[in-house]
Amino acid sequence: MSPDFSIRIVGMFVFFVVGGYWGYWLPTTGTQNPITNAIGFSMVGALFGLIMTPWFTTRPIRGLRSLLSRLSAETLFSGLVGLMAGLVVAALLTFPLSMLPSPFRDILPFLSVLLFGYFGVALFVMRQADMLAVVGALSGRGETASAGGGWNSGGRNILLDTSVIIDGRVADIAKTGFLPGTLLIPRFVLNELQYIADSADALRRQRGRRGMEVLSELQKTSAVTVRITDVDVDGVREVDDKLVILARQMKCPILTNDYNLNRVAELQGVIILNINELANAVKSVVLPGETFAIQIIQEGKETNQGVGYMEDGTMVVVENGNKFLNTSKNVTVTKVLQTAAGRMIFARPED
Repeated sequence: MSPDFSIRIVGMFVFFVVGGYWGYWLPTTGTQNPITNAIGFSMVGALFGLIMTPWFTTRPIRGLRSLLSRLSAETLFSGLVGLMAGLVVAALLTFPLSMLPSPFRDILPFLSVLLFGYFGVALFVMRQADMLAVVGALSGRGETASAGGGWNSGGRNILLDTSVIIDGRVADIAKTGFLPGTLLIPRFVLNELQYIADSADALRRQRGRRGMEVLSELQKTSAVTVRITDVDVDGVREVDDKLVILARQMKCPILTNDYNLNRVAELQGVIILNINELANAVKSVVLPGETFAIQIIQEGKETNQGVGYMEDGTMVVVENGNKFLNTSKNVTVTKVLQTAAGRMIFARPED
């Protein structure tokens, strides 16, 4: 039996009794019978209770739970502290306001509770980062706190996508200390990773288990804080959509290497940290005219071309390099081409 149906039955019974009681004691004329009035009002009350009870019982509660589930722990904590501060200020003003002449002494204390409660919540939520930084400083973590701080480490929060966990490079980057703050892994991302690890397909199962190993390695890394969060997004099924909405609500970036998620998130104003873009940015920079040695390992697509790779994986296309297959050859850079897939270098063998 669903909660809505149960509450409808209870509401129907309650309003049936209330309607009958009201109809029986309602003032009547000489031609009206109190029993008839009671039966009529009971029927109307039962119908009202059957239809309307969920609208002011279970549905508002469900809506409030949905709203609270979308809020981060930082926002909830800041709002609670702000409400308490606002109520304290309103309580301090109650005595002087009660000395005013009527009707002000009857109305203004209640209005001050509403007004200062609202302003306390609004102020503390808007400045939650500063408030949490103060809490971090008072608890002895002031050296690592920053104005844009997160909940645990004083740095920003970073949401992790499933693809970047499976990729594995995030663990190596975290060890270097280039990811300040807290790495947040939503529960729905962890559930998707577990679903992949339990897949019937051997390749997907291997990728999922690799992701689990990467998470375990991240949690053992002292250079970064990893936290599993239960904050969810109701009404959305796709994991990528949930990540984008959650990032907008928490005002934090998403760490990913998913190209489609990258584009969708950027269109919605969400900051993206793309590991592939980072890898391209830190590749070796060579300029036309420079000379270096390259191992030519295969033929190119065009006639007489040879192809080799630098240590960082950058492809080097060598003109007339097919005759130097499986040998190391000094080449001179003729052109550097930046593509969406990465950097490509064109060169020619030294004479």
